[in-house]
Amino acid sequence: MSNEATPLVTNSDAAWTPGHNLWLIALTVTIATFMEVLDTSVANVALPHIAGGLAASQDESSWVLTSYLVSNAIVLPLSGWLSSIFGRKRFYMSCVVLFTLSSFLCGIAPSLPLLIVFRVLQGVGGGGLQPSEQAILADTFPPAKRGMAFAVYAMAVVVAPALGPTIGGWITDNYSWRWIFFMNIPFGILSVLLTSLLVSDPPWLRSKKSGGVKVDYIGFSLLAIGLGALQIVLDKGEREDWFETRYIVVLTLTALTCLVAVYFWELRHKNPIIEVRLFSDRTFLMACLMLFMVGFVLYATTLLLPQLAQSLMGYTAELAGLMIMPGGFALITVLPLVGFLLSRFDARVMIAFGLVLLATSMFSMAHRFDLDVDFRTMMWARVFQSVSLAFLFIPINTAAYSYLPREKNNVASGLINLFRNIGASVGISFVTTMLARRSQFHQSILAARATDYSSQFHTAIQGASQLYMSAGAVTAQQQSYGQLYGSILRQATMIAYLDNFWMLGVSALVVIPFVFLMKRPPKGTVAAGH
Repeated sequence: MSNEATPLVTNSDAAWTPGHNLWLIALTVTIATFMEVLDTSVANVALPHIAGGLAASQDESSWVLTSYLVSNAIVLPLSGWLSSIFGRKRFYMSCVVLFTLSSFLCGIAPSLPLLIVFRVLQGVGGGGLQPSEQAILADTFPPAKRGMAFAVYAMAVVVAPALGPTIGGWITDNYSWRWIFFMNIPFGILSVLLTSLLVSDPPWLRSKKSGGVKVDYIGFSLLAIGLGALQIVLDKGEREDWFETRYIVVLTLTALTCLVAVYFWELRHKNPIIEVRLFSDRTFLMACLMLFMVGFVLYATTLLLPQLAQSLMGYTAELAGLMIMPGGFALITVLPLVGFLLSRFDARVMIAFGLVLLATSMFSMAHRFDLDVDFRTMMWARVFQSVSLAFLFIPINTAAYSYLPREKNNVASGLINLFRNIGASVGISFVTTMLARRSQFHQSILAARATDYSSQFHTAIQGASQLYMSAGAVTAQQQSYGQLYGSILRQATMIAYLDNFWMLGVSALVVIPFVFLMKRPPKGTVAAGH
C-alpha cells in the first residue's frame, strides 16, 4: 500500500499500554484544552468591557486578542520539539500550570499593558495543550479506536469556540470581565492533578528524550518571527487597510521571507525543531490542507453568525450566543457516531461527504437568510453546519496519522494544529475584509438606483414622508431620506453576508478533489509505522 519504509518497533514498545482506563486519560487531557480553546473566543465579546474597565480605546484593547494569538501560534509547531526535550507529560503539565497562573494574572491585571503581557504568557502556556493532547490520544489509543478518541478531542477544539461567545457574554453581563480568566483556575488545578496520576510517556518518547536534543536557534528564530508577523498581519490587516499601511507591508514581507527560509533550513537540518519532511507523506499534507479549510470555515461562520444577529437583527451578545449554541450540542451528539462509522468506511469518502454537507449548509444560509430571518431558522442552519463538521474533523485527524511513524506523533500534532489555527485566522481576516468591501460594493449599486428618475424611489420617499408629516414638510423629507439611506445600508450589508456564505460554500467544494490525493487508510488494521 505504501513504498515508504516503516520504522522498526521493538516488542517491548509494541506491548506498551498506558496503565489506566483509556477514556479517563482522554477526558483528563481534554479539560485544559477545552478551557484554552474557549479562551480564544470568550474574550471577544468582553473587549468593550475590558476597554472601559482599563481606560483604553477599543483599538488598543484588541491587542488583548492579538497578543494571545501570536504567542499561541509560535508555540504550536514547537510543542513536539519541546516535548522531546522535557518529556511530553512534563511539558503538558508545565503548559497547564503556566496557562492557569497567567489566567489568574490576567484576572487581576491593573492596566492594559500588563494584561497584554499576561496574555502573551497565557498564549505560550495554551499553545502546547492542543498538540500535546492530540499526540497523547494518538499514542494511547490503538488505531482502530482512534476515531472515537478524536471525537473527545473534537469536543474541545470545535465545540468550545461555539460556546465561547455565549459564556463570555453571560459572564461580562452578570459579573465582570475578569471572571472570564478566573474561571480557568479550578479546571487548571484539576487537570494538573489528574494528569500527574493518569498520564505517562510511551517508551519510544522517553528514549528519544534520553538521547538529547540540540537546539536549532536559527530555525527557532525564523519560525517565531515568521509566525508572529503573519498573525499580526491577519489580525490587524483589515483594521489598518491592509497594504495601504507601511507596517503591514513590512510584516507581510517579513513573514513570507522567514517562513520560506525556515522550510528550507529545517529540511536540511539534522535536528530540526519542526519536521517539514513529514509533508513528503501526501496523506499528512492533504490532511493539513483539509484542517486548514475546517478552521477557515468554522471560525469564519462563528464570527459571521453572531455578528449578523447583533448588527442587523438587534440581538444581544447573549442571545446571539444562544442562537449558535445548539450547533455545539448537535456536534457532541454526532461525533461518537462518526467515530463509530470511521471504523467501517473509508475516511476519504467520509471527508468528501462532510465537505459536501458543509458546502450545502453554506449555500442554504445564503439562500434562506434575509433581513426578516427568525431565530429558529438561523439556529437550525448552524446545527446543519455543525453536523457537517463532525464528518470532517475526526476522519481528517485520523487519516493524518495513518502512515506516520508513531514517534513522529508529537511533531505531527503540532503541525496539524498550526494549520487549523492559521486557517482560522485567515478565515476571520478573509470574511471581515470581504464583508467590508462587498458592503461598499452593494451600497454603491443600490444607491445608484435611488435617483429622481426612479419611480420606486419616489414611491418610497412619499410613503416614508407621510409618517413624518406631523413634524413639518421639510423635516419629514429629511427624515425620509435618512430612513431610506439606512435601509440601503442594511440591505447592502445583508447581501454582503450572503456573499460570504456563498464564497465559504464554494471554498468547501474546491478542496474535495484534494481529498482523493490521500492514500487509502488501512481498514481495521494497524497503520504503517504503528
